[in-house]
Amino acid sequence: MEHIVKILVPAVAALAISAASVSAFALTTGDMYGEPAAADAAYDRTIVVTPQTKYINVTHGEVVILKVGGNDIAWNFDGVTGQPFDLSKIAPEADHKVQVYVETEMQRDGGFGD
Repeated sequence: MEHIVKILVPAVAALAISAASVSAFALTTGDMYGEPAAADAAYDRTIVVTPQTKYINVTHGEVVILKVGGNDIAWNFDGVTGQPFDLSKIAPEADHKVQVYVETEMQRDGGFGD
């Protein structure tokens, strides 16, 4: 029995440490979708979201001003997600579903580089 405990305790400790380290590297909203742009950032364009807007297209790394629900949101689309996402993830002011499509470099050049 003592032998089992000597083996089991370090194994459980190692498992607990590895679980804690995985949660320390969890992706944040900024990691996934980008982050608010710096106040002095150069903006590429402005996108006005109206009640009729169903989707917006942006390019990875593009910095835009989103006019949503009477608010201006400066956003840098530099996140790692490769999937479309709902605008409400970054702009809670959105009062209806608007899909955000972020074009990546791989999509622009066919995935084979320059």
